[in-house]
Amino acid sequence: MVYKAFQDLKLSALGMGAMRLPVLDGDDSRIDEKATQEMVDYAMAHGINYYDTAWGYHNGNSETVMGRALSHYARDSFYLADKFPGYDLANMDKVEQIFEAQLKKCGVEYFDFYLFHNVCEMNIDAYLDKQYGIFEYLFRQKQEGRIRHLGFSAHGSYDVIKRFLDAYGEQMEFCQIQLNYLDWSFQDAKAKVELLAQHHIPVWVMEPLRGGKLASLDAGDASRLQALRPDEGIPAWAFRFLQTVPGVTVTLSGMSNFEQLQDNIRTFETDRPLSEKEMAELLSIADGMVKKIVLPCTACRYCVSHCPQGLDIPSLLSLYNEHCFTGGGFLAPMALMAVPPEKQPSACIGCRSCEAVCPQQIKISEAMADFTQKLNA
Repeated sequence: MVYKAFQDLKLSALGMGAMRLPVLDGDDSRIDEKATQEMVDYAMAHGINYYDTAWGYHNGNSETVMGRALSHYARDSFYLADKFPGYDLANMDKVEQIFEAQLKKCGVEYFDFYLFHNVCEMNIDAYLDKQYGIFEYLFRQKQEGRIRHLGFSAHGSYDVIKRFLDAYGEQMEFCQIQLNYLDWSFQDAKAKVELLAQHHIPVWVMEPLRGGKLASLDAGDASRLQALRPDEGIPAWAFRFLQTVPGVTVTLSGMSNFEQLQDNIRTFETDRPLSEKEMAELLSIADGMVKKIVLPCTACRYCVSHCPQGLDIPSLLSLYNEHCFTGGGFLAPMALMAVPPEKQPSACIGCRSCEAVCPQQIKISEAMADFTQKLNA
């Protein structure tokens, strides 16, 4: 197992995420505890020492199951991460109640790592609102030793992450972001990594395989990579990319079966960063994958000045592209929760004034109508 230095700790470069544990009968709330225990046992035996759970995973059952699985091991033999569930605004005034419940569910007296969960457009104002006292409470738990290291995870934009860092950056020890070779440009992950580097904050990675989309490629793209590294599997390329990005410390993988766990551990037995040629080829493949689906908006903003509704069309098209590429998901709807009704895609009146000045000749009005339909489906 490859290990990374973090302060005075040695963390396994591969962490076990507990969001996609094996389940019974396809029911996400019914975790297969026997299979999960076998996976944790194998992970511990093969050097994984970082385990990540959260309040909402598996309908609230992930913390309990992971706590029981890890209880078979000495507390100082693993690092456990949990999160405050700010993805639900109804939780904002319950930080103490939830934190105490999490310790009990996990059966521990402290968390090695604890995160503000999912800092994004929808909750940034609440996270920064002093009336809830979230930061003050969590920082106090750190001072008392019940949290050893405090950080945050973010699905939000660069600007949202910057706002959070401007407020709390000096106290944040790590940040967990969606990072993979597809999102390097598509979700502007490169700029987020650079922003965190400016604050001297190491990177934790979630969605290294983009929800499984990067676990397999079409035959043409796969052959391009196999020509460069015949001995490397396609999923491994996503991890090798992350081994090349400066600042990446822990890569979390939500492994849902024993075979995925074994395969990922084999990959992380070695550190094999990409050469410049390999990186260029991989990013070229990512660019091609995106272009097959998304609209080619360059954010020139000519459209904005011609929109009688005053819509931020480039931002809406960016969210539309994400929603189309992912085939749905939570990112676009979550971001739109921070957008007033009169600025939503549904506010487009189909006048096509924007299309008259679009250099890319994008049929914006049709995209807004389709976006509205997809969101309401």
